[in-house]
Amino acid sequence: MAPRRPLALGLAVTVERFPIAGSFSISRGAKTEAVVVMAAVDDGETTGRGECVPYARYGESIDSVTAALEAMRESLHAGLDRIGLQGAMPPGAARNALDCAFWDYEAKRSGRRVWQLAGLPQPGPLTTAFTISLSDPATMAGAAAAAAARPLLKIKLGGDETNGGDPARIAAVRAAAPNAALVVDANEGWNEDRLAANLKACADAGVVLVEQPLPEGRDDALSRIARPIPVCADESVHDRASLAALKGKYDAVNIKLDKAGGLTEALAMAEAAAQAGFIIMAGCMVATSLAMAPAVLLAQRARFTDLDGPLLLARDRTPGLHYTGSRVDPPEPALWG
Repeated sequence: MAPRRPLALGLAVTVERFPIAGSFSISRGAKTEAVVVMAAVDDGETTGRGECVPYARYGESIDSVTAALEAMRESLHAGLDRIGLQGAMPPGAARNALDCAFWDYEAKRSGRRVWQLAGLPQPGPLTTAFTISLSDPATMAGAAAAAAARPLLKIKLGGDETNGGDPARIAAVRAAAPNAALVVDANEGWNEDRLAANLKACADAGVVLVEQPLPEGRDDALSRIARPIPVCADESVHDRASLAALKGKYDAVNIKLDKAGGLTEALAMAEAAAQAGFIIMAGCMVATSLAMAPAVLLAQRARFTDLDGPLLLARDRTPGLHYTGSRVDPPEPALWG
């Protein structure tokens, strides 16, 4: 039997803007909208979609990501498939959008779900963190009080030292949400001088995980101190190749599809991270349900799930994921996969 000829696929690339409800503030700044790039592949009958968020912290922009996707048009027409994509593009947002579009396309063309194609167990509902943006202690306490019924809050720290600094912020949040589990994300906003005091303040507040306290590349101090709370790498970890350098400094890894370059690499990375003894967090950028849907499959094996992107938007895609409070259900085929 002659080998099956690779399918020639078309490509559509779209930039879309979704307003954020209020603003989203971290140590590097604030924004009021999520700008996403959607890639769609099709064979004239079946279409698969994937969404990504270009991130300036990693040298990405809307223009660079759309250009990287457009550069794949000829290869897609020549029969590039999802497996070939892994070597054809580097990890990052552009490959994520195309990788997830391939998964969606393969599922719709075969009439099977992505979890079946990937050999995964059927996914179930998850509890996601809900983000409290960085601000002054009183404002953060007010936001935490409004979300106090949620079981898991992600607190953005890494702010200036006025009004008691981050110790005052986390203490105020804990007082306002006494029953919620707390994860802290400093987004590289601490320095070595403040590290011990800030970690102690988080431990005193009952924080269960601290993400990326020190800047990537300047985080060796984590290997020289007793860590009272598990510390999670975010900006310091991208794909499987970056795992080895984390040993001795980090206890957990935040796997995001935009960093890893898609669900294909993220699933392989989760397996490698688990074998290396890391706690797994499944994270996201601020984006729509189309970006969260593949990550729901990744999050099935994570101890911590942070897929609240759509909850932070003033409007989401339709159809989107179904959220009930902090519970998120797996995607329906009309959305993805």
